[in-house]
Amino acid sequence: MINRVVLVGRLTKDPELRYTPSGVAVARFTLAVNRTFSNQNGEKEADFINCTVWRKPAENVANFLKKGSLAGVEGRIQTGSYEGQDGKRVYTTEVVADSVQFLEPRNSGGGDRSGGQAFGGQQSYQNNSGQSYQQNQSPNQQNYTRVDDDPFASGSGPIEVSEDDLPF
Repeated sequence: MINRVVLVGRLTKDPELRYTPSGVAVARFTLAVNRTFSNQNGEKEADFINCTVWRKPAENVANFLKKGSLAGVEGRIQTGSYEGQDGKRVYTTEVVADSVQFLEPRNSGGGDRSGGQAFGGQQSYQNNSGQSYQQNQSPNQQNYTRVDDDPFASGSGPIEVSEDDLPF
């Protein structure tokens, strides 16, 4: 059985950060993900997908993402239900994120929380038992890669690919 989801979209509002009674951070946000097709009027529609992320990645999401931020989410779909105030059963579906990728500079679009600091890399936070956290925030770091650098610029001619190398 496989339950994996990968999404890229924009936050519809600032993330909501809370803490459980035992002090574990949890952030909730909604991601607007464009559909690949247009409706009858030629307009693109979007799906609004509720996402939850836990622990340190939740705090980072709350600190670095805001309404309109472009983010990539990898995780699993989780369903649930509860009894609403009117006594009727309410069903929920959300993505529990294992990884949230920050896909644009912190100071682009909307309000700027970074105090003018440039942010050139992408952030990746894995939530699998808190294993790996990496941050490429500073151009001074050794592993910093400029987004506009062409990794194939130094090539001398066409790239040879055999049929065996193709994944399909």
